Amino acid sequence: MNREDKIAVVERLHLLWNTGELSLVPTIYRHDFVAHMPKGWERSEFVGHAGVREAVLRIRNAFSNWHEVIEDIIVEDDKVVTRYISSGIHTGNFIGLAPTGKPIQIDEMSIYRLEQGVVAEQWCLTDDLSLNRQLGLM
Repeated sequence: MNREDKIAVVERLHLLWNTGELSLVPTIYRHDFVAHMPKGWERSEFVGHAGVREAVLRIRNAFSNWHEVIEDIIVEDDKVVTRYISSGIHTGNFIGLAPTGKPIQIDEMSIYRLEQGVVAEQWCLTDDLSLNRQLGLM
């Protein structure tokens, strides 16, 4: 898989999160995919296609107009790293917090490990301090 193909897979991944088009999941993620989320989250791992679908629905139900804009992409061997800005409006329950109607914008970074043309594993870091402040939790 060349550099451009690796970038295309990860760009499609961000498009999936932007659109919520769950039918794309098998074309982007391995069936045994594992997402490693920040340790402080109520759930720090999502597994397989079902886990991806659950994670996408969870964030898109909590934040209407969810949108991720890629700022940087780095490709090295079987890894692709993106630095991106995620935004939305808090219109649904999120981590036990009732909807606030507040807009949010947070910085995120993810490392994706690709295998056989799809994403096999992800490590994600989010600016949770900024998110908590924007939601009025601090």
